[in-house]
Amino acid sequence: MTTYDVYAKNCPTRLVLDRLADKWALLVLNRLREEPVRFNQLRRDIEGVSQKVLTQTLRNLERDGLIRRQIFPTVPVTVEYSLTPLGQTLTRTVAALAHWAEENIDAVLTAQQTFDASRASHAHLR
Repeated sequence: MTTYDVYAKNCPTRLVLDRLADKWALLVLNRLREEPVRFNQLRRDIEGVSQKVLTQTLRNLERDGLIRRQIFPTVPVTVEYSLTPLGQTLTRTVAALAHWAEENIDAVLTAQQTFDASRASHAHLR
């Protein structure tokens, strides 16, 4: 078995970290946690994502083996996305990150305001 080191410059695990650091990827993975979802429903549920970015995100997650794209021969064609078993292994982590963000956003915003005010007052003194 190969040993990987995320701190090494050329370690392929950094590619996975890049993917998972993307807000759209996290939102898609979290939305697919409960059930398969169609493309247009994902677009409605994840406010602010463009069709192009959602398509790219889904394609990348599928390439990484985290989601499955299933096509149904209906008129028009129906496409559903779901988590693969590998993607399922991320559900707790992704949900915990999303929950942490919701629970702590007020503290983060306060810290940002304090930091910005401190920087502004220091710049004013120069």
